[in-house]
Amino acid sequence: MKESSMKLGEPERDGQLSMRFARGGPRRGAGRKGIGETKKISLTLAPGTWEELERRCGEAGVSRSELLRSIIEAVLTPEVPAVKGEN
Repeated sequence: MKESSMKLGEPERDGQLSMRFARGGPRRGAGRKGIGETKKISLTLAPGTWEELERRCGEAGVSRSELLRSIIEAVLTPEVPAVKGEN
């Protein structure tokens, strides 16, 4: 590797030095944007419930996170009040 193809990057945070290549590599702001704040949780369910969760994930073609997120949002999202005159 040629010496000119690599440089020492300025630290973005104190004490963080990095090697930077002249081309390629990660860029600030690149990549898919997050859909919200990530918090990891531990969830204890009965084996039968896990099996049903996995079955429904497979049926819908989604991950556990996606299915659980949609279930939680469906329960916690406030209902839109009905327009007067609608049933």
